Amino acid sequence: MAYRPPKQSFVGQIFDVLVLLVLTIGALYLPLYLGLAGADKVPDPIENPTWEALGQNPVEQQQWAALGVVDPAAANEIVTARFDYSFSWLALITMAIFVIGYFVLVVRLSDREYREVIEERFGQKR
Repeated sequence: MAYRPPKQSFVGQIFDVLVLLVLTIGALYLPLYLGLAGADKVPDPIENPTWEALGQNPVEQQQWAALGVVDPAAANEIVTARFDYSFSWLALITMAIFVIGYFVLVVRLSDREYREVIEERFGQKR
């Protein structure tokens, strides 16, 4: 007796694909919309900036000029911006709980289905 998985209708397949697509896009974009992804840059501009005070050598000054920035004051916020590497312990713990919970859910459901398939294929465990 060969295992035959249940048939799914075409409409059911389309629905499954759409749900997975929405979940995937949501998982990718939701953190961006909630402001949970990406590092914030915190500018620390200096007063009366010069290229030397900004630590820019002549070659870098030429590259700024090629970008259309010839005044050191215009490049001040960009050059002095630093990434904010702070994080929230609460967010880290929450994410860990969700990831571990998802893993447990997948293992439990897979185990149950795996046992059903084995039982159908080989009969009850003696």
